[in-house]
This record gives sequence, structure tokens and C-alpha cells, in this order.
Amino acid sequence: MEIGGYFELEHFTARPFYRGLYELNLGRTALTYLLGALSCRRLFVPYFLCESVTEACRKAGFSLEYYRIDENLAPLLPRTPGKDEYLYLVNYYGQLTDEQILAFQSAYGNIIVDHTHAFFQKPLKGIPTLYSCRKFFGVSDGAYLSCDLDLPPISLTDQSHGRMSHLLGRFEEKASLHYREMLDNAHSFEKEPVKKMSPLTRNILGAIDYEKVRRIRNQNYRYLCERFDQRNVMNQHTPDGPFVFPLYVADGPAVRKELASMDIYIPTYWSNVIEQMPKGSAEHDYAANILPLPCDQRYSQWEMEHLADAVLTVMQQMEV
Repeated sequence: MEIGGYFELEHFTARPFYRGLYELNLGRTALTYLLGALSCRRLFVPYFLCESVTEACRKAGFSLEYYRIDENLAPLLPRTPGKDEYLYLVNYYGQLTDEQILAFQSAYGNIIVDHTHAFFQKPLKGIPTLYSCRKFFGVSDGAYLSCDLDLPPISLTDQSHGRMSHLLGRFEEKASLHYREMLDNAHSFEKEPVKKMSPLTRNILGAIDYEKVRRIRNQNYRYLCERFDQRNVMNQHTPDGPFVFPLYVADGPAVRKELASMDIYIPTYWSNVIEQMPKGSAEHDYAANILPLPCDQRYSQWEMEHLADAVLTVMQQMEV
């Protein structure tokens, strides 16, 4: 124990959104931790998925079987999972309702739900569910796992202080100045084993006003719905506290490039899918042409107006 000296970061009020869930360092390690406890022999995973998840599973020694999705994001399984096999069900853009998840469980038996895009959607009893904190909040890592099993103890505890430079830098400067640091931080996760959530990440998560976050995300999403008036598979259901507003366009890569020249950065999720899946497939089409427009708690309606104006102008100029 040390007494005296300089101050550390303040200890914030402990009011996390989820209590009683397993707190881990990353979504991908939470998955491998869960699979080991379930004695899973094979995991059915979609082609429409970030390869960081599948690589983590392979490195941990789990067998994978891939499945396609249809235009409605529903799994097209080559066969029904067996007793010691699980379906990895991704809640893309928060479009799966609880009723749909329960229907998939009824149809396929063993399922694991990925709520990376749906932080505010509560887990369902008896269905293992994963959450990633850094997709919704200004933390460098952190994940939650909901599971009814008593999982084995984790000996290692993560440390996040070495991963904070891109977050602190963007707090005071432009994101572009710290983009490389963000990428380096993401790449460092490839070697991370299963760990408990870091004290720093837990501290930050305990200080967030979650109801305010949810309210702002809902307001911004509704505004973008009004501006784009787009109805497709990606926004048939309005999630509570949405991840992003998924806007489908005819030429996503070109629109992204033009918006970036205007300091509007729209990420490409699952770039590996664009490289690996054939053109014309639902996976390739969605990965390339869905623009995940930010609608999170950092922005007011003024920023949403600026974003919508810019996107519509670019689309009109490019006739997409």
C-alpha cells in the first residue's frame, strides 16, 4: 500500500448499466471464455463477421463452421447444430427483437447472442449474451458476458492505462491526429488472453449517465430517420439506444471517400467480408454499401443536421 504522493484519476460513482454480469477485457475473449465453459465442440459463425472474432476462436482451438445470411439478415445454416454445437447469432445494428431471438433459440437450440450493436438490449434468461463497451462509450476496452452458468475464475486482470492515448488525444484534438494510435490499440488486442475488466475501464463505466446516453441516441436516430426516410432490412426495427443509423447507398466506398474529405468519417465494418465474399452476395453488398452514420451521445441535432446535409449532398452529386 502506498500513502501520499500525487493523485491518480478520480474514483467515480459506481453505477454501471449492468450489474451481476461477468466483466471481461474484450468481447472476443469473453466468447472464448464462454465456449470453453460450455464445452462447445463447434461454433456456427456468419461469413458476415469481423475476422478478429473468428481468429480468436481458432487460436483458442475451437472448430468453426460458417453460414450465409439472407437479405433479411437471417442465418442460412447448412444443418441444425448438434448437442455440443452452438449458433453464434449477431444482432446486426440492433435489428433483432427479443421475440426473434427466442424464435431462433426455439429453432436451433444452443445459441449465443452477440449484442455488440445493442448495448441497451437486456440479455434473455438462459441465452448467453455478449456486449462490447468500447463500441458505445469512450473506453479502450471492456466487455460484459451474461451467462447462467457458474464460470471458472479468471486469474488475470487487464490494465488499460497504456491504451488511453488515442482517447485522451481526441478529447482535446482532432481524431485524425490520433487515428494511427487507435489502430495500434486495436491491433494489440490480437495477443490478449482472457482477463477481468481493468479497474480503469470499470471506473469510467461507473461514471456514465446511461439514461442521458440512451435519450440522445434515440433522439438523433429519430432525426436521421426523418431526413432519410429509408426503410430497409437494416432499420425496420428502431432499437432502444441505437448503435448507429445504418444508411444503405448504391456505392458506399465512393460516398465514404468523399465524406472523409469533408472530415466526416464513416467506418467500414467487416472490410474482410468485402475482400472474401463474392460480389452480389448479401454479405458483400451490406459490408460495402451500408454507411453506419454516427448518432451517439457526442452529438446534438445541430451535428445531425450537418451530417445529413453532407450525406445527401454527396449522394445527389454522385447520383447514388
